[in-house]
Amino acid sequence: MGLDSIAYGSPPSTPVEWLNYLQGKLSRRLGEFRRYADYYEGRHEVMPFSQDLYNSAFGDAFRAWSDNFCGLVIDAVNERLRVTGFRMTDNPDADAYAHTIWARNTMDVQSSAAHLDAMICGESYAIVWAGVDGEPVISCESAEQVVVQYRPGSRTEIEAGAKFWRDDWGRQYASLWTADYTYTSFSTGFEWHEPVQGPNPLGRVPIVPISNRKRLVGDPISDLASIIPLQMAIDKTGTDALVASEMAAFPARYVTGLEIVEDSEGHPVEPFRIAIDKVLQAEDPSAQFGQFLAADLANYRTLLDMLTQHLASIARLPHWMIDASGQPPTGEGAEASEYGLVAKARNHALHYGRGWLDVMRLCFAVKGDARAEAHSAEVIWDDIENRSEAQHTDSLVKLKALGVPTSVIWELAGFTPEQIERFPALLQEQEEIAEKYPSAMASSSSKDVASLAATAPQGNAGNVARKVAGDDASRR
Repeated sequence: MGLDSIAYGSPPSTPVEWLNYLQGKLSRRLGEFRRYADYYEGRHEVMPFSQDLYNSAFGDAFRAWSDNFCGLVIDAVNERLRVTGFRMTDNPDADAYAHTIWARNTMDVQSSAAHLDAMICGESYAIVWAGVDGEPVISCESAEQVVVQYRPGSRTEIEAGAKFWRDDWGRQYASLWTADYTYTSFSTGFEWHEPVQGPNPLGRVPIVPISNRKRLVGDPISDLASIIPLQMAIDKTGTDALVASEMAAFPARYVTGLEIVEDSEGHPVEPFRIAIDKVLQAEDPSAQFGQFLAADLANYRTLLDMLTQHLASIARLPHWMIDASGQPPTGEGAEASEYGLVAKARNHALHYGRGWLDVMRLCFAVKGDARAEAHSAEVIWDDIENRSEAQHTDSLVKLKALGVPTSVIWELAGFTPEQIERFPALLQEQEEIAEKYPSAMASSSSKDVASLAATAPQGNAGNVARKVAGDDASRR
């Protein structure tokens, strides 16, 4: 058989073919996305391994119960990821217009939701288009509604993308983008109606994936992919403990030497109703009462502790976050315990930052600005580490003593680009006041930076260092 006689599937070529293909691609993964979302929100599969007796007797009682660690795994990283600005050119200062675009589109909130969905589903999306006033509009979208198709052989160049959603009356809408045209239509369930088609002035698909970590092949990976099996085991063990507390934690009693009474159908009749305020008695002198030992629930606690420790290790969470018996460390111990979590958050920032730069370049493309080709741009992130204010300030003073520029120190201190932009004018105003009222400003003068940098570390961890430096005696 020659190659000419082999039949291959042809790629979509018309808007309707693209819509049908992309809708089918989205549908194949929709169940997976919703399962991840359910676990994040605490809607877990109830007792998936339990016996039928447990399900029939206690399924309704424990139907809404779950010990939800999936939310903690996601939120512990997401709360550390906050974009504060962009550098679009060689200018070391943050780009003011980029921040204006970011703020106008309430991206401080939208970007957090996009990070959240990306960690849950593996990917979220941002769509950029021109508003009625010509300004760029950014809309963050869920992977449950948006899907893209990459060009054959490429992992970055998008050939087509679409968004599917339903209104309150059940009609399904779709918007399709290719590099050449846009296409919008709606469906009542059988076919697409009344399409509106137009040219794409951007010349590229205006959808940007905000991708979670991924391999060189395959789809981006959800942070919950390796967590859900352990979560299921924790739910099952916790449910077993609840069932055991209902069925076996209360000591069962027995009686011997008592005649068994049966009902009209031959079924044994329970002779006593056991309760705290009940006394058992029998006229037959040969009757004997006793009780079995109550079930020991400590084994469940041991197993739950082991499972949660495994979960913390896989999720790279500090163990004190999920260990009820543990105490959170302080000082350097707290910083060391979060190394894994901080590294994980930085890895996420690396992947998400690429997406946000593409979004900002698209925004400048909408405006016809040369910064649409700013491929050396970078995202400015808020400090991912959680440190005490004293510890953080001490490290900044030492950096200043090393000659690090003041503007960099301000950025590392966590000030926003807008605050940093105001500082020179405020410092100039402060100098003018000092010249005009020197006596009033004399009391507020600070130590030389170099002497502050030489001060021994503060806190309990610095006690030994202060004694060596002779600083301890000076404080008495």
